[in-house]
Amino acid sequence: MTVLHENPHDGNFILSEDDEGRLSRDNVVIASGAGKLLPGTVLGKITASNKFVSSPATAADGSEVAVAILIGPVDATSADVTAVAVARHAEVNRFGLLYDASVDDDTKKSVKWAELRAADIVVR
Repeated sequence: MTVLHENPHDGNFILSEDDEGRLSRDNVVIASGAGKLLPGTVLGKITASNKFVSSPATAADGSEVAVAILIGPVDATSADVTAVAVARHAEVNRFGLLYDASVDDDTKKSVKWAELRAADIVVR
C-alpha cells in the first residue's frame, strides 16, 4: 500500500493573531539559497541584507535569532522570494513549527521559543 504524506497547510500553526492577522503579519524576503521552506518554518533575519532564512542554532549574521514564522510554502532555492510571515502579536502551536536542521533537540527548540517570545510570538 502506498503511504501518502501531507505537507503542513498554510498557517496551520497559528492559534491566534491580533486584528485578524493584519497586525501580526509582515511581508518578508526569503534569501536566495534558503531552499524550499514549508509553512511553520522558524525564521531568522540576516542583519546585513534584511532577508530571512530558516533560523539556525548558531550563526554570526543575525539569522541565529528567531524573529518570525513562515505562513506559506516558498522555494528560494535560486532566487529571493517574497513571502508572508507571522512577525508579532500571535500565539502559535509548537507542534506545528519547523526548524533548521541544526535545531535538533528540545533545548535548542526552547531557545527558539524564547527568541520568538521576545518578538511577541507566544509558543504554546
